[in-house]
Amino acid sequence: MKIGYFNDYRLGIIKGDTIVDVTDVVKDIPRLGPGDLMNSLIEKFDSYKKKLEDAAASGKGVPVSSVRFRAPTPKPTNIDCMAVNFMEDGTRKEPAPINAFHKTPNSVIGDGDTMVLPDVAATVFEGEAEVALVIGKRAQNVKEADAMSYIFGYVNFIDGSARGIPPSQNSFYQGKSRETFAPIGPYIVTADEVPNPQNLQLKLSVNGVVKQNFNTNDMAHKIPRCIEFVSSIHTLEPGDVLATGTNHRGLNAFQDGDKVELEVEGLGKLSVTIRDDLKRTWTRETRLERQNKGLEPVLAPQLTGKYKPA
Repeated sequence: MKIGYFNDYRLGIIKGDTIVDVTDVVKDIPRLGPGDLMNSLIEKFDSYKKKLEDAAASGKGVPVSSVRFRAPTPKPTNIDCMAVNFMEDGTRKEPAPINAFHKTPNSVIGDGDTMVLPDVAATVFEGEAEVALVIGKRAQNVKEADAMSYIFGYVNFIDGSARGIPPSQNSFYQGKSRETFAPIGPYIVTADEVPNPQNLQLKLSVNGVVKQNFNTNDMAHKIPRCIEFVSSIHTLEPGDVLATGTNHRGLNAFQDGDKVELEVEGLGKLSVTIRDDLKRTWTRETRLERQNKGLEPVLAPQLTGKYKPA
């Protein structure tokens, strides 16, 4: 099942090129807003799955192209992101120690929304193409062998990052948890429709040019281990998001006016635009392209605008 929000946060089921409004099916679920509703629906999904399927089968859809998708998980309790979790096409000799970090739920935006680059002295702004898991039931100290049963579904995720904000020992939180820095969508694909999440191709393009193109089979710490690790640190709740990391070699500078599109195999396409009121510019090479040219630094250098190094 492909499920998400559209227009004024109507709940929809995607059927081919159409979306069917199934909001009335869940009208009895108490909620304060669309975030609460999705989290509660995921928690109670077994009770609503058949009703949703019947409503989608009998309802008349409208073209997907005629609606505006919203973030399918507008208010997860937690957004956890795996750090340095790919073997980088075999260029890493061994996996980095397993690690993760938190992003604020306030950083969530959806398909068609805008990532805003803040007025801070970042070296560069990048966005990491990732597959994210949506947690289906309360998960605490989950064993690796049981971990896959805790996944409700999968979704495209872009981990917005502001690199190098001073001071040097206080940059990670500042760089990762900015508002608008967690694009997610366009919808959730339930786990039963993704037979092998460890073999999904990800492609991220900027203004139509492919920058990242890699497969989840390059993941250093596989999905069950990620769930085991994160759930050993804190409890995961239904609707929480766990992003699985990226291959850094295709990362590039996001800048004003860019159209960024992420398409994960089977998960649809997530599109966002970039806005920078300061109109700063950087070189367009990826990290890999700069490395292959022997250029330093590997991160794209800033060319114009406020905070440009002297």
